[in-house]
Amino acid sequence: MSEPLKVGVIGLGHLHPRTYMPHFQAAADTRVVAVSDADESLRDSFAADFQVRAYADWAELLSEENIDLVYIFLPHDECPAAAEACAARKIHVVVEKPVANTSAGCRAVVEACRANEVYFSTPYMWRFHPVCCEMKRIIDSGVLGRIVGCEGRCAAGGLHRYIEGNAAWMLQRKKSGGGPMYNLGVHWIDLFRWFLDDEIIEVMGKNVHVNQDYDIEDNSFAICTFSGGTTLALDISYTVPDSYPNGRDLYLSLRGTDGCIHYSPAFEGTSQTLHVCSDDHSFGDEPSQVIDFHLEPLPGYCGSLGLEYVETVAADIRGNREPLIGGRDAVKALQVVEAIYDSSETGKVVGLGD
Repeated sequence: MSEPLKVGVIGLGHLHPRTYMPHFQAAADTRVVAVSDADESLRDSFAADFQVRAYADWAELLSEENIDLVYIFLPHDECPAAAEACAARKIHVVVEKPVANTSAGCRAVVEACRANEVYFSTPYMWRFHPVCCEMKRIIDSGVLGRIVGCEGRCAAGGLHRYIEGNAAWMLQRKKSGGGPMYNLGVHWIDLFRWFLDDEIIEVMGKNVHVNQDYDIEDNSFAICTFSGGTTLALDISYTVPDSYPNGRDLYLSLRGTDGCIHYSPAFEGTSQTLHVCSDDHSFGDEPSQVIDFHLEPLPGYCGSLGLEYVETVAADIRGNREPLIGGRDAVKALQVVEAIYDSSETGKVVGLGD
């Protein structure tokens, strides 16, 4: 068997680099060899804990190390420069969502990877969740009929977790792009695009500021219309109370002309329940069903689906395969977010072009 892909991690001032390490260690075809961050304390402690080489500057890491694949966790406005430099060196690229603080920056990353014929992906890893995969199968089967309406709620808080997690830049609009719709809402935007195999063509958005200390909103709401006529309501927030179980209030639902499906994810939980109802004659003897899922408990970000994502990226690179989550997905998600912001600022419905 060939040597594992040599992985570089660029940026440690983020909530996820440490929680990805169990996945890199468990995956047979990835080995983190070097990391970079300007913060000396962050890089030194990371290097000591995981026995990797550490650099103050990502350009030096790229110059000194023979890297096959990078995972980038920089502030969103800094991701494009690093990603484009990696692509120019023929290094495969994974950038933490949303990839950039603007869709133009995201598109530049995608085009650089395409031009240099290197792999690009971003971890919208809810697509790997077994419950979401079953939801996709049920939707595609047609037993829900024509999908009329959808709801997506993702509340995670509060703002203090970014400060405590060495990612205070997330609360600065210039660096992050904005608040929870940029950081959390993109997950649901991507997931519903995937569920419906359709694109959002117009949005009406409303951003709400509760905090008075930062220039990002901490609540964002949107009504999104898909080209096929389906309406999606999004409720994305940083204001879930600390007492809420696992600090997450999550909900996904779709309602069709013949049935409905809804799911309240237990974040990183192993026991999950999906509720499905359908009047379609092919659905079975029980028009209302509860499907239970039991996931393998694993350490690391998002547990088993985080590991599956890391393993899939490595396998895609080895097999020269297109990613499940690629450049078009990354750009489309950010274009929707930008339209939501435009709508909030103008008070008008905003259309999206191709």
